[in-house]
Amino acid sequence: MEVLYVISLSVGSIIVLFILCKLMGYRQLSQLSMFDYVNGITIGNIAAEMATSLDQSFVQPLVAMIIYAMAALLLSWLGSKSIKARRIISGKPAVLLNNGKLYMENFRKAKIDINEFLSQCRIEGYFDVSQLECAVLEDNGHISFLPKSLYRPATPSDMDLEPQKDTLAANVIIDGHIMKANLKAAGKDEKWLMKQLHARGISDVHQVFLATCGLNQEFNAFTYTGKELPPDILS
Repeated sequence: MEVLYVISLSVGSIIVLFILCKLMGYRQLSQLSMFDYVNGITIGNIAAEMATSLDQSFVQPLVAMIIYAMAALLLSWLGSKSIKARRIISGKPAVLLNNGKLYMENFRKAKIDINEFLSQCRIEGYFDVSQLECAVLEDNGHISFLPKSLYRPATPSDMDLEPQKDTLAANVIIDGHIMKANLKAAGKDEKWLMKQLHARGISDVHQVFLATCGLNQEFNAFTYTGKELPPDILS
């Protein structure tokens, strides 16, 4: 009986967590501020406590989870309405490097040492700090880099070129299933799709792992490869 009770509480806590995360938005997944990080850990711990505590009611942990979620929503709303509140809650970007000068005071405030900064530079592909014009610590902890004009990649505008406009490709087949709504949005039908597959030697839709169609009529199909593995060139 206790096992069934734990299972039911676990499923219930998962459902509540899912609903609360949906309400709080995708910032929990992508742009974690300090408060988001602490709030996410706390709610997760409360959910675990709710699922494993057999000697107390599940109501108290549930109420605590809801309160934390409501606090996150309230602070998010305040941040969207007030710049001052947003800076208090999420912080504000700090310039670490600008015009060849490292601002040590901002390093100190952000609790970042020079080795960590250099590591982030290398991760972004800058092995020489002198190649950088500016480096900014964002409020989510990510460091953004602006390279000097001499070291940034050339763009078509630098060469007076006008490349063809990029378009978003529609996924028309996923896991062997035709995505009819996506196919219609691309202005195509199943007859056209099968013709494209046959032209590539594919007789059955279920052979296709992924197929995409760009608005510029470019069609690509990727078939299942079974247990085949690529050559191991990374180890």
